[in-house]
Amino acid sequence: MKLEIYADVLCPWCYIGKRRLTAALDKLDGQDEVRVIWRSFELAPGKSRTPGPTAAETMAGWGGEQTAAHIAHIRSLGAAEGLKLNLDLARPVNTFDAYRVSKLAADRGRADQLWEALLHAYHTEGLNVADPQVLARLGGTAGLEADEVRAVLDGDGYADQVRADRLRAAEHGITSIPSLVIDGRSPVSGVQPVAHLHRLLERRTSGSSGVPAPRGRTAG
Repeated sequence: MKLEIYADVLCPWCYIGKRRLTAALDKLDGQDEVRVIWRSFELAPGKSRTPGPTAAETMAGWGGEQTAAHIAHIRSLGAAEGLKLNLDLARPVNTFDAYRVSKLAADRGRADQLWEALLHAYHTEGLNVADPQVLARLGGTAGLEADEVRAVLDGDGYADQVRADRLRAAEHGITSIPSLVIDGRSPVSGVQPVAHLHRLLERRTSGSSGVPAPRGRTAG
């Protein structure tokens, strides 16, 4: 089975979804037969590489009086999955270079480890995941060779692959994340409860087994 995960490092729902999907896969018979592919979905491609307001401050700009409750809800859901989502520390930045490194990680069989490192660095530690030095360190954490990471960051390696993910997402009609595409079928929500995700993966051959991806899911 080919399982494509469309996600953005800036999105706390994607970190929650990653935890739930991992749990669902752990329960799946024949897990070794599942080929997982991480696809980048940039929520803010025009963002600067220099951190600005925090995610919480950004959300307050368009969330109004409901912002505090929304943030508390996200943090609660994250805590239930063992995650510490610090929206008051995380500062949205451009993620293009992070995704270029993620493509290198995929070539080295370390994509899951790199995504985990990126998500933890951004959401828990509040690190700048556009900073080349941070990316080089996270690449090392994920098991990548420092020289290879630096070579990617110093050039334009894997840029075409990141852009190709944008086109692929559009072809699938993906407008919200995390979204899953199973064997090329229509996208489904990647942040469903573990039991739902497990059943979905078990019924992967059924064209009507999926739950539509939620509309308008963003980093807030």
